[in-house]
Formats: sequence, structure tokens, C-alpha cells
Amino acid sequence: MKAKNSIIPVFVPHLGCPNDCVFCNQRRISGHMLPAGAETVRNAIENAAALTPPGTKRQLAFYGGSFTAIPDGQQLELFEAARPYLEDGTISSIRLSTRPDAIDGAVLARLKKYGVTTVELGAQSMCDKVLELSGRGHTASDVENASRLIKAAGFELILQMMTGLPGDTDEGSIETARRIIALRPDGVRIYPTVIVRDTALYDLWKAGNYAEHTVDDAVRVCAKLTAMFDEAHIPIIRMGLNPTEDLSGGDAAGGAYHPALGELVRSRMMLDKARQLLEGTPHGSSVILGVNSSDVSKMTGQHRCNINTLKTELRLRSVKIREADVKSGEIAILSLD
Repeated sequence: MKAKNSIIPVFVPHLGCPNDCVFCNQRRISGHMLPAGAETVRNAIENAAALTPPGTKRQLAFYGGSFTAIPDGQQLELFEAARPYLEDGTISSIRLSTRPDAIDGAVLARLKKYGVTTVELGAQSMCDKVLELSGRGHTASDVENASRLIKAAGFELILQMMTGLPGDTDEGSIETARRIIALRPDGVRIYPTVIVRDTALYDLWKAGNYAEHTVDDAVRVCAKLTAMFDEAHIPIIRMGLNPTEDLSGGDAAGGAYHPALGELVRSRMMLDKARQLLEGTPHGSSVILGVNSSDVSKMTGQHRCNINTLKTELRLRSVKIREADVKSGEIAILSLD
């Protein structure tokens, strides 16, 4: 039997960040107010080991800051706290997130020494103007250079991108996806912009200087991006911010925050495919569409929105969804009269 995988998250909010990006307040986003220390690491690992069955493949994950920009002493404190658990097999490896301009050969050598196998880079955009307006402090070229170094050193590379940043457009996000695909990462995370309280973006929005990137906006563009990454066989390991009580309780003041954003995006992709499949169908027809059992809810849409959209746009008498022997993501017409 294959060993189960388990991620042990340790949040290092704002540690190592040389500046505040306009969209970022990691303490509100992650729900963790204090930076991690050695005791945090030990407690997280021991708690996870007690809750997961023997044989679980556990990976320690440092999230929420720019780990490799943290002062060396703090990095070593966290790594040394994890070292005994790597040596005795309690954890199998470490992953971390960082900035593209905080990667070089010496940094990667240190990460390898301490058992890091996966590096996540916050690219966010591959448009320098968007990066500048967002206060990122690095360029698209930094993303490309860091990605090549990480892959050449044998690490797994995950790239993070955002949609709806200041100055961004659907076309800009699509270009970012193209350039990310060209770097051949092992996975991507897509984070449509959320307006979080106590950020510069929140102030810009309240002053009328930033147009909100809504859930509908995010679903529209992310459906296109998802199709691109699917075609390139690059897995999307996260779509949208992970829901927290703070964000759901009001810290997400606007923007593309939804606890099931990925489901909405996949549902939109099914709707777009059905539109193409049924193009030219005579008005007043009754249609039965067949989809894989895993896609019934996606094809139906929340509150039957996809069915209602197809009926209205194509002037159909009825649309029904049935399970069928088709691959996930595919749609077949089972009946048309």
C-alpha cells in the first residue's frame, strides 16, 4: 500500500519580506499572528506525528514569508529544530516558499543540506509594470533566473501567480501563464487578488484607485488559465486563498475570495465546453448531456446556474445532466429532441 502524504504547515508571516506588497497582510491571510521559532516547529511535527498513522510520508512546510530572505540565524534555528525529525524519519522532507530575488547558488546549497526538496516561488506576475505597481520589488527576469537555478539544483519547483493585481488584465494574466509554462514548473498555485483589510490595496480600493477583481472576474480568467496549465500537464495545486475564519469573518473586504473558487472555475470550463458542443442546436430542444460521475455537480453548476444559462442562452426547453462513460472533463450529448 502506498504511504499517505501529509503536509505539516508552519507559518512565518512576513519574515524575510523586505517590503510590503500592496495586497499582502500575511497575519490576516494565514490567521497566524506570531512568527515561528524552534518550539513552533517541534510542536507542529510532534502533533502531526501523533495524529497521522505510521508510514505516513510527512513534509514540513514553511509558508507565509520569504524563508530564504530571513536572517541566517533564524533560518538555522528552524532547520536545526527540524533536523532530528528528518534523521529519525518522522518527516521525510521540507518545503518552503520564498522570493525570486532571494535565491542563489549558496542559498540552494544550504537548503539541500537541511533536507529541503521543494521550493515555491512567488512570481505573482511576469509583467514588470504589474510587479512595480504591486510593490513586489523584483522583476520577471528574477523569476526566470531563480526558477532555472532551482530546477538545475534538482529541487521541485512550484510557481505562484496572481490575477487581478493593479495594472493587470486578462491578457496580462494569460501572458504570465505562458511564461510560467515555459519554465516547466512541477506545479502552480493561482491566487486571484483578494482585498484584505490593513493593506495598501485596501486603501487604494477605498480611495477609488483600484477596481475590484471580483469572483466572477477571477472565474472568467482562471478558466482560461486552467485550460492552459491542463494542456501543458502542469498541476494546479491550489486555486484561491485557503479559507480561514478571519478572512471569512470580514478580513477579506472584497475581491476574489470564495471558499470553493476552484470548483467554480472547473464549473465554468464545463459550461464553456457545453456551449460549444450545443452551438446551433434548434431552439426549443430538450437535451440530455452525459458527463463523468466526478463532473455532475460541476456541469450542473451552483444552484443549477449552468443548466439555467444554457437554457436561456440557447433557448432550450430543458437541459438534464446524467452520468456517462466518458473521461473527466468531457461532455457527450446523450439525447437531443
